Amino acid sequence: MVDLIAKPRGRRAAGPPPRLDALAGYLETKPAAALQADNISAWFGDRKVLDRVSLTMPAGQVTALIGPSGCGKSTFLRILNRMHELIPIAKLSGEVRIGNEDIYAPGMRVTDARKRIGMVFQKPNPFPAMSIYENTISALPLTGVKASRAEKDFLVEEALKKASLWDEVKDRLHQPGGGLSGGQQQRLCIARAMALTPEILLMDEPASALDPSSTRRIEDTIAELRGEVTIVIVTHNMQQAHRISDQCAFFLASHNTPGVIVEHGATEAIFNAPRDQRTEDYVNGRFG
Repeated sequence: MVDLIAKPRGRRAAGPPPRLDALAGYLETKPAAALQADNISAWFGDRKVLDRVSLTMPAGQVTALIGPSGCGKSTFLRILNRMHELIPIAKLSGEVRIGNEDIYAPGMRVTDARKRIGMVFQKPNPFPAMSIYENTISALPLTGVKASRAEKDFLVEEALKKASLWDEVKDRLHQPGGGLSGGQQQRLCIARAMALTPEILLMDEPASALDPSSTRRIEDTIAELRGEVTIVIVTHNMQQAHRISDQCAFFLASHNTPGVIVEHGATEAIFNAPRDQRTEDYVNGRFG
């Protein structure tokens, strides 16, 4: 059996080698997809937390969701990959579409939606009992693909390269994922998401618990993934939102009212020429 892990190589040409038959279709390049939310309202019990939120997240771009704590950004993010419905008292209305497909349509399985829409959480959450290698492909059973060891080796290397982690861990792939630094663990979680070859990647404050150096690596990774996947990121760091995003959506909830989008558009316009005074006050640190 060919050992693809033993000898590090440079970047391959696009597409899997012919011998990786089981993964050939799985690894076909999928273009980044636009994500569209229309009239999303959400409740926890009787408390309404989002009110008729609509947002287009363009294909291959980075959309930053900004706003004070408690305005519904993370709830909105979880609605985008059907995590909101896991909470027993949660309800929602509206549509979330990838292209023309509503991910909440009766015929759409949750697993099918989540294969297309990956998620990275605020706190790194690698499986501590699994190795780096095992963590990277832990979601592979969701795909229904039965891959050989050589095929798994290929997928691990590709996913870790996409997460800018391969060069740091290629000689210790079978050591525990929990033994990595916090920033490396977060990039391992990005690799785990990318191993499913998603069209969209959601990120909930992925660098908020990291030191400046690790934060920079996460931001560099986002920049590398731009164009390959559509990224939607929640961040409270205005400098980060300005650095990494193509467009921003400013959420706000006030006086016990549900969260709404006050303004959205190109990042440079949101930061340098906002249309709403509340947006200008927020991005300039006057509240929040």
